[in-house]
Amino acid sequence: MDQRFKKSLLTLPHAGFSKLTAAATAEGYAFLERMQTDWDAGKNCFSGPGEYIIGVSLGDELVAVGGLNKDPYAIEATTGRLRHLYVAAPHRRSGVGRALVDTLLSQAGSYYHRIRLRTDSAEAAAFYESYGFQPIREPDATHNLRLND
Repeated sequence: MDQRFKKSLLTLPHAGFSKLTAAATAEGYAFLERMQTDWDAGKNCFSGPGEYIIGVSLGDELVAVGGLNKDPYAIEATTGRLRHLYVAAPHRRSGVGRALVDTLLSQAGSYYHRIRLRTDSAEAAAFYESYGFQPIREPDATHNLRLND
């Protein structure tokens, strides 16, 4: 990742989040809107142990975001979930997404034994599979990564 990019913990509202949300929505992705709605309602504030949101900025511009939660759909308390990962189109393939996922997963093993996610994009699926995520057929997840095996 280019040294001009800066990673940091993120809380909402964030000045650049609405612009990033608008870009995601224009591409047909509603998950950042859902993230803001859930945050505002207190439904998901990424505030539990092992939960956080990371933002990546270039100067003052927020260009990527992603979160890690306890998986609300899993029975096991030791299952985490990558959530709401989005990189603005002009910054894809620059290492930003990889740096974001590296950061999210770097502490995951302290809390979780596996990480799940859901994607409907072939490009995103290939990206996650490059990390070792395995495709799964579950109603609430498309990929799974075992940690600490």
